[in-house]
Amino acid sequence: MTSHSKISQFPNSIPLFPLSGVLLLPKSRLPLNIFEPKYLDMVEDVLTTQHRLIGMIQPTSNDNYNKDSSNNFNSVGCAGRIISFTETEDSRYLITLSGISRFDYIKKVNSLKSYINAEVDWNNFRNDSITENLQSNFDKDKFLLIIKEYFKLTNLQTDWESLKKADDELLINSLSILCPFENDEKQALLEAKTIDDRVKILTTLMEMNIKAETMFGPLQ
Repeated sequence: MTSHSKISQFPNSIPLFPLSGVLLLPKSRLPLNIFEPKYLDMVEDVLTTQHRLIGMIQPTSNDNYNKDSSNNFNSVGCAGRIISFTETEDSRYLITLSGISRFDYIKKVNSLKSYINAEVDWNNFRNDSITENLQSNFDKDKFLLIIKEYFKLTNLQTDWESLKKADDELLINSLSILCPFENDEKQALLEAKTIDDRVKILTTLMEMNIKAETMFGPLQ
């Protein structure tokens, strides 16, 4: 098993799983249902490596997606390590990724594989393994009220007691992953430099949705 505590140990290239509207963040977990043949191949290949990393990244546009272009992806993604793996009777893989570090997407790497391999750069995200806490003046009670109103608006369910007890980073990252924001909004949450920046973006997005529902009626 390869340690991921040092950025120098990270591979220079990793397989990419482009998926719109799906967010993985460092120190968070993401369950995935794998069924497309090329991504089944990708999982099988990744499981034979020491690092077991898959790069989650959002396409820049589904409408204009061109599999032969190198400019289809946002500039930043997040790599996750496969920490659980189950094969179903109908030949799907159910995996869970544990977020390790964000990366800058550089370019596609020529490969005979059906899936995409890409050169990536980890250097801008050296602190992704460090646990972050929100500033001491953060009003968690007020934030939880905003979450409650937003969840009511979007019909999301959660365990409120667990939510109240969650540490700062787990709370903010889990909400960023769970909430049904637009692709560019998810990308903004991914690229936030600090946990304080991420909570500001998250709060703004929820308040915008609540305000829009108040002014124009239900959004869904």
